Amino acid sequence: MSTDGSAVWPAGYDRLVLEETDSTNAHAWRLAPDLARPSWVLAHRQSAARGRRGRAWRMPRGNFAASLIMAPGCGPERAALRSFTAALALYDALVDSGADPARLGLKWPNDVLLDQKKLAGILLESSSSGGDVAHLVIGIGVNLAAVPDAADLEDRALPPVSLAEVTGAPVAPTVFLDRLAAAFALWEGRFQEAGFAPLRQAWTQRAAQMGALITVHSGAGRQRGIFEGIDLDGALLLGTSAGKQRIAAAEVYFEEG
Repeated sequence: MSTDGSAVWPAGYDRLVLEETDSTNAHAWRLAPDLARPSWVLAHRQSAARGRRGRAWRMPRGNFAASLIMAPGCGPERAALRSFTAALALYDALVDSGADPARLGLKWPNDVLLDQKKLAGILLESSSSGGDVAHLVIGIGVNLAAVPDAADLEDRALPPVSLAEVTGAPVAPTVFLDRLAAAFALWEGRFQEAGFAPLRQAWTQRAAQMGALITVHSGAGRQRGIFEGIDLDGALLLGTSAGKQRIAAAEVYFEEG
C-alpha cells in the first residue's frame, strides 16, 4: 500500500483516468486497435453508460466505473472465465476498502453482494478473430458512494447498497482502481499458472447462497433447485428432483427469506 491507502499499480497494465466519457466500455473498445498491453479505463462521469441487455445506466457521482481491455488470445469459453477473476479481485479490493468479508458474497454469474444487496456488477464484451477472442472488455461498476436511482433497476433486482453507507468511510474511485487492478493482476496470474481450478475453489468459498434454494431463468425456462456451486467451466450446478443440472447462462433469483 502507498501512503494514501492505494495499492501499488501492477506491472504490465496501463491506466487511464478520465473526468468524463460516454462509457468506459466504449472508451476501452476505442483503444483496441493500438492496444499494447492490458489497460484499465476509469471515468468519474459517464454520459451514455449501459448495463446488462443494453439498459441505460446513470452513475451517481463518487461511484466507480472502470473497464479493463485485454487481448486474451484464447477461445470464448476460457475468456469468459475472466468474470470470476474479476469477481475475486472485486472481493479483495472491497475488503481492502473496509468491507467485512463475512458480509460479502459473490452471486453467480457476475455480481458482488453486501448484506445480500447488490454492491457491484461485472459486464463482459468480446470480439472474435479466427475462432479466438481477439479483445475482451471487462466493465465493472461499484456503488462506492451512493445507490443508483430506483428507476434504473431491473424488475426483481436485488436492492442496491453502497459501500459508504455501510462502512461510513468513502473511498475515492482512483484509490479503489489501484486496489482492484492489483488484485486482478494477482488472480489473473494464478489463472495463467494453474488454470481455473484454484479460482473455482476460491469463488465457491465466497459464494452467496451456497446450498440454498434458488430460481434460475434461462433459455430452457424456469427451474428451482439447490445451488451446488460451479463446475470447471464456470457453469452453475443446480440440484433438482430430476438430478443435477448444469446451467451455462441464466438469471439467478434468491428465494424470499
